[in-house]
Formats: sequence, C-alpha cells, structure tokens
Amino acid sequence: MEEVDYIVVGAGSAGCVLANRLSADGQKTVLLLEAGGEDRHPLVRMPVGFMKALQRRSLTWGYESEPEPHLNGRRLPIPRGRLLGGSSSINGMFHIRGHRLDFDEWRDLGCTGWGYQDVLPYFLRSESNWRGAGPFHGGQGPLQIRHIDTRELLDEPLRAAAVRAGHAVTDDYDGEHNEGIARGDVAIDARGRRSSSARAYLHPVRDRANLRVHTRAVATRVLMDNGRAVGVEYTRNGQLQQARARCEVVLSGGAYNSPQLLMLSGIGPAAHLKGLGIPVVVDLPGVGGNLVEHPRMMLMYRASAPVTFTNQLRLDKAVWSVLKWALFGKGAFATQICSGTVLLKTRPELDRPDIQLLCNPVRFDAGLWFPGLVKPKEHSFYITVCQLHAKSRGRVSLRSANPSDAPKIALNLFSAPEDVESMRAGLRAARQIYAQSPQADLIDAETIPGAHLNSDTELAQAIREFGGITHHPVGTCAMGVGPDAVVDPQLRVRGVAGLRVVDASIMPTIPGGNTNAATVMIAEKAADLILGRSLPTARAAV
Repeated sequence: MEEVDYIVVGAGSAGCVLANRLSADGQKTVLLLEAGGEDRHPLVRMPVGFMKALQRRSLTWGYESEPEPHLNGRRLPIPRGRLLGGSSSINGMFHIRGHRLDFDEWRDLGCTGWGYQDVLPYFLRSESNWRGAGPFHGGQGPLQIRHIDTRELLDEPLRAAAVRAGHAVTDDYDGEHNEGIARGDVAIDARGRRSSSARAYLHPVRDRANLRVHTRAVATRVLMDNGRAVGVEYTRNGQLQQARARCEVVLSGGAYNSPQLLMLSGIGPAAHLKGLGIPVVVDLPGVGGNLVEHPRMMLMYRASAPVTFTNQLRLDKAVWSVLKWALFGKGAFATQICSGTVLLKTRPELDRPDIQLLCNPVRFDAGLWFPGLVKPKEHSFYITVCQLHAKSRGRVSLRSANPSDAPKIALNLFSAPEDVESMRAGLRAARQIYAQSPQADLIDAETIPGAHLNSDTELAQAIREFGGITHHPVGTCAMGVGPDAVVDPQLRVRGVAGLRVVDASIMPTIPGGNTNAATVMIAEKAADLILGRSLPTARAAV
C-alpha cells in the first residue's frame, strides 16, 4: 500500500495542473492516478488530428447518452478523453474563458471568491499568450495559446459577411470585447503541437521525486474512516490496490467520472444508492444532478466550387502536410480548421452573448482521398451553432454498483422551451451571415437542415433530428451553499473531511466559452486553496 500526502484521481485538464502545483515545493508527495494510458499518439499531438482522436476508442471512454427524449430518442456519442491530459488531449483546442458575468454569477450564487476579479489572476497564471502579458493575459504560464492561422481557411469572405450582417470584429474574446467575429485562440505551442494539460503541466515535472504517476489505474472507491477520506482503492494490472493519503484525496475525473466515484463510495442521493445496494456514507442529493452542456446544432452548405479545406486532404498533399508538421511545426495540419468564431446575442436586451458559431470550411466527416481511388467528400461549409447558456438540466447516475459499468448519462437536452427558442434564433443568425456576400458567393445550397425549413415548428423538428453536444459537460458536483450543492467554495465535499472535487463538475453554471480554459483555472485556484495560499484579486476594467 502506497502512502502519500495527496492523491489526485484523474490526470485530465484539472488533474495535471494539481499534480504540478501540489508537488512544486518538493515538500509534499503526490500520487496521480489515470485510468487511461500515455498521450503519445500522433493524433493527439497533431492539431488537425482531433477530428479522428475524438472517435478513436483507444483514447476515449466510449460513453453514450441515454435515449434523449427531446432529440427523437437518439443516443448521443460522448467522447471523453481516457489518457494523460484527459479531454484536453482530444478536444478542439479552443481557448475561450467565457464572459466576465459568467463568473460574477458564480459569486452571486454564494460562491465567495469565484467572481471575475477573483479568477482572472488564475487565468493569467495558466497561460503564455501570443499577445504577451497584460491586464487580460499571462505571458509566462504553462499553456501555450496561439491564434488560429486562417490564411488558407477562407476567413476573409466569412469576416466580410459577418460585418455586413451587423457583427463587430474583435481580436480578443477574453479581453475587453466578448462579442463579434474573431480568428479565435487555441492551445497549440510554437512547434505546432497540442498544448494539453499533460504536455503543459505534467510532462515537464514528471521526473520530480515527490510525484508518482500511475496510468491504467481505475479508481473504484474512496476509502473512508470515521467520516474522513483516507485513500483510494483502484485496479491496475488486473490487481485491486489501495493508496493512502495523509492530507487529502482530490477527485478530478470530470463531470461524469467524479460523481460516479462519489456515488460508488456511498456519497450521493441516498435513495439511488440504497436501490443499488451501496451503503450510504453521506446523503448528498446534488451528486450527479445539475448536468449541463452546450447544446449544438449543425448547419451545412454545399460549396459552389472546390475551394474548401477538402483540397488539403488529398493524399499526396496530406502526406506533405504531415511531414511539414512533424519537421517544422508548420502547415495546414498544424492549426485548427476554423475560418472564424462568432459570439453573438440573439436579442439586444441580453447582457452577454448566448450563441457561439464555429465556422469551418470542411465537413467534419471529411477524410483522405485521391483521384481515381477514393472520391472526396462533398466540398462544404460546416457551422456549429452552440448555445452558451442552456436552461435544460440532466443527471449522471450509476448503472450498477460495479465500477466497470459506465455511468448513465441523461443529458435531457432541449427540455427547456427557452433552449429551443435560443437555438432557433442562433440558426437564423448564422443563416443571415452566410447569406451575405462574399461568403454567399461560395455557396451553392444549404444541405442541413435545408433552406426550405423556416418556420418555428420546422426548425424545432430539425433540432430534434440534428441537435447534439459540444462536449462541454459541467455541473454534476456543483459548488454552492444550498441543499443541492456538493462542494463548498473551497471545493470540499460537504459532510466529508479530507475530500475535494476539482474539475468542470464543480461549475454551478456553464460559462459562455469552451470549458477547458475555465477548468484549468479552477485547478490553478484549487491548488492554492489546498495549500492555503491565494493570489491578489485583479483590477482589470472591462
């Protein structure tokens, strides 16, 4: 049996940060447990590889949702990273924090110390931004943040069309102006490699004598002694093992696995646990509840000419692009395939954007092709219409008391009528942009959902047919002060000593941006909370 000061369960976006920060002074020993393996696969390192990495079973948990009642009973694929770096090793690498009011909302819900001015210093500490250090960005942090190189991604027609549709141009969503069209920032380093939490935080310090990393280690329960978490039971190499924590156990498994492990350990809704024969340690009804995602809807246009990124997927060109990436960190495969990102308000009275558009000059099911051997996919423009502040809530629950069984994930998307209304408005806003020249000059016809679908009823039906998720689950171990709160503002699990949750599951509401940046911030701040430190609050004016 190993004995250390801190056990961190999950080497994902948050866990790698904690392993780095908690072991930094060399005084405390840290054990990091990761259910998956290493992050060496080329699809993980090469930015364009994320489209395939998301679908690769060896890199993910292979989860899927329960039948979604408001999406025609469809089961949605839920790719979550099962490797070092977690989902930061397979995601689209976008780095957008969310609006400042998103974090002030956390503070106003009773989460003292989590307002925008409180969390901004931890965002700054986490990043090395291409803009350099300033009031809104860090210049010496572990995460390498670059702008998307859009020169070959048809960005100019899109930007001009967005301006004609009435949208502003902004250079920085995380600065003064969180609205308009921008190239977008991504977590990619100067060598064209993905800057995941594992690459940024864990690998540079993995040889520390006081840090141990166990891969292929699947946690099965938290060990308890008189109301205190004292260790973790896990399986590794076919054997059941235990590790003891002298100070604290920290769960960083994400919005699905952290509540699953709590419930397997007897911490959760009492009736649910009793029904599965799990002894109740603490009755916490909020565990697994409050699940919220960024719902998405696809919008696709057939191009009027063969001008899209599909040209770069011709086999001979793709081989050259891979070589350029491997040798020089340059070229078409060394960045995100996104012409631009638009944050917009569908109603003028809103205090922050409610829709995000991710505009891609390629189909997401595009693959390699070669003349005379494999036909290319149809040249298309693919837009993800993402709703930033959904009202619908789902739940994560146990399928059984067996830790090997995947959790039940009921997303319950579009159960709130307001979400359907917001998504319809987002679709119409996206259509308005793509109807403007010069972008419209590159389009032949709308193929999904189809230009003939215009009425509220028709668009609602299209959402049920094509709606999905953007892989940003949060909220299932929500921070707060009410009866449904799972952790307090110090991220300590209510009713249990020596146990915290540090990952996206603690977000009480979902921020209006790609959630990886906020998850890294949470871990940066949590490390200080655990070690009894804090950074001064920021004074950046927005």
